[in-house]
This record gives sequence, structure tokens and C-alpha cells, in this order.
Amino acid sequence: MKLKESINMSNDVYSELMSRLEQSEDEMIQLRRHFHEYPELSFKEKNTSQYIKNYYQGLDCTVRSCGDGYGMIVDIDSGHPGPKLALRADFDALAIQEDNTLPFKSKNPGVMHACGHDGHTAYMMVLAKNLIAIKDQLKGSIRIIHQPAEEVSPGGAKSMIADGALDGVDNVIGIHVMSSMPTGAIGYHLGESQTGRSDFTVKFTGKGGHASMPHLSNDAIIAGSYFVTALQTVVSRRIDPFDTASVTIGSFDGAGSFNAIKETVTLKGDVRVMKEATRQKIREQISQISHGIETTFGVKAQLDYDDNYPVLYNNPKFTEAIIKELKQAQIPQVTQITDFGPQDPSEDFAYFAQKKPSSFLYVGCMTDDGANHPHHSPDFLMNEKCLLIAAKAAGTATVSYLSDFDK
Repeated sequence: MKLKESINMSNDVYSELMSRLEQSEDEMIQLRRHFHEYPELSFKEKNTSQYIKNYYQGLDCTVRSCGDGYGMIVDIDSGHPGPKLALRADFDALAIQEDNTLPFKSKNPGVMHACGHDGHTAYMMVLAKNLIAIKDQLKGSIRIIHQPAEEVSPGGAKSMIADGALDGVDNVIGIHVMSSMPTGAIGYHLGESQTGRSDFTVKFTGKGGHASMPHLSNDAIIAGSYFVTALQTVVSRRIDPFDTASVTIGSFDGAGSFNAIKETVTLKGDVRVMKEATRQKIREQISQISHGIETTFGVKAQLDYDDNYPVLYNNPKFTEAIIKELKQAQIPQVTQITDFGPQDPSEDFAYFAQKKPSSFLYVGCMTDDGANHPHHSPDFLMNEKCLLIAAKAAGTATVSYLSDFDK
């Protein structure tokens, strides 16, 4: 199937869906609060997955498990020929102790929905139920992708793709709520839209000894410290200033005694890039520096490097078509639709976008008082008005896409 130049909308079915979603807003909120209260970590979302699966029982759709985790796909077939559009939502939480006073605060110690995936799942479930109710008025089919394990490499998307999640799919749409954007705003960007990610662990092994006799030892802390300093030259001196890249050391495990020279230290780092070509250059530089530290300080360096999430690429033609329809729809709850530029975090939706022309949008969820409650923080908060906005945005794109398709 070739991408259409634009998406045409059938007003009757569209109005029906929007009305249904408005009537279902309370259900979205209650579902979101349930998931928030009972969060589960990546690759451990057994109860969440079963709750989602139970929701679809009795509805006119097919559901099957997908991937090597707790993912599932829900197929909604209109019974008429046409394209297959996939809508994806993730449902894992983070290893964070919640610091909020919500009545539905997390009941699982040390685990929290601090990124909004509870909201993604809630709006998607309700949207899917209402799409099932109007499916006879559409053409083609819809595949709902409920994906686990977005937060932890290798992520849940890869195994779902390997298990056929994108078989027969023409295009994919995803949405992420954003606490840094005002509620009512929809954001997008064309082309490279979110960074690709790598992470690494390097262990330096020297020779331990007594602090009073450093000449008889080989200090791994000194080697590790030089490694951290040398890394600062990777971006500043090896990457084109017009490229986007960052290298961060997030952990330096060298704890020991005040009078003992450490034999080993372990460091963990994070790499972000906006071009895949930059990824390989940074990896080569980190490897070269670690081997140079070996020679300079007489230590052994063990480098484990994981190139994981790709750069997220929004297909320009497909994204522009969606944005055109969202603007024409004039959704009452939407106050602005703006190109918010590329975003710093990485996202394993990028794996779907590698395989099919895709679009990943952002829906503002800032609290009404405008306070800062950032993602991945213990006090993350979501303005629940964003749920209806996300459902209406994805619903608008879906109905438009599947209404007047000319096979």
C-alpha cells in the first residue's frame, strides 16, 4: 500500500466515535487509577497483562499473546477490504518509590507509574472498545498493540515484532503523554524525533594494596577517573557540532576503605544520539579510550556495550497527513497542535518505526497549576484530562484513515 497524500474523514462515524469517547472519559480515568495503584516492572507485568486481556473478553475482536514477555495484540476487523493500522500503547512501570499523596498511590513498594504508561493503556483500552462498536462502518482493520517493557532494554517491541505484531500492518501510530507540555497541546515532529540509545558497563581491574604503599599497587580508581575525564572529549572533539549526542557516566562503583587501594571499579554509562551514523562513532571512541586506559595504567578493561533503542523516525508524509486531520477536526479539548521539535529521551516505539511508516505524537499532561512534575521522578503527576485528548487524537487518525480508503 502506498501512503495516501491525505486522510479523508467520514463525519457520521467520526461524530459517533467522539461522542462515545466523551461518555467513556470516567472509565478511562478509573482504569488509569487502577493501573497506577498496582504498577509492575518491565518484564514482570503478569497481573497488568491479565487485567488488559480480561477487559476484551466478550468484545468482538481477537486477542492473542505476543512476544517473549506479557504483550498482546488485539485485532479489530471491519469485515471490509482496506489497510491495517496499528495503534500501540505500553504498560510497564519504573523502579521508583512514589512520593505523592494520591488516593490511588502505588501499593507496590519501590514501583511506580512515573512515566504515564498507565494512562497510555487506559485510553487505548477504552478507544479500542469504542472502535469495536463502530467497526462495521470502517474499512480495513485495526491492530491494538499492548506492549510491555518499554523502559528496560531490550524492550518489549523487538520480540513482539519477531512474533508477528506487524504482519500485514501498513502504518503504526503511538502517543506519549508529556508532563512538560500544557494539557490541551498536541506535539509532533517530522523525521528524527527521539534519540537512539546505548548503554555500557566497563570494569577496570588493577592490583589492590595498602594506601601507605601505593607503589606496590595499581589503583583502579585512578584508571576509572581518567576514563571519565577522557570521555568528555568524545562529543566535544569527535562529533560534528551540528549533530546531537551525549555521553553520561551514571554510576562509579568504587566504594572501599579509606586506607586501601581499590583493585576493581565498575562504571556504567549512557549514550544518546540523533543519527544512527553517530552511534557507531561513539562506540568506537569509548572502546578506544578504554583500551588506552589499559595501556596507560596497566589495568585490564572489560567493556560490555549494548546498542539498543534506535533513533525514532517519524515518517514525514504519514505524520503530516495525521496532523492535517487533527487540525481540521478542531477537537474542543485541544488548544494547540505544534511541532515541538526533537525530544531527548529514547523510546522503543522506534523499533516499530524502523519496520513500518509510523508516527509518534505527544499529548500534554501538565497539571493545571503548571508545576513541574517530570517523568521518572517520584512526584510525577498526570493531568487526567489528557486521557480523553489522547483517545480523541488517536481516534481521529484511525477513523480518518479507515473511512474512505480506495483499495
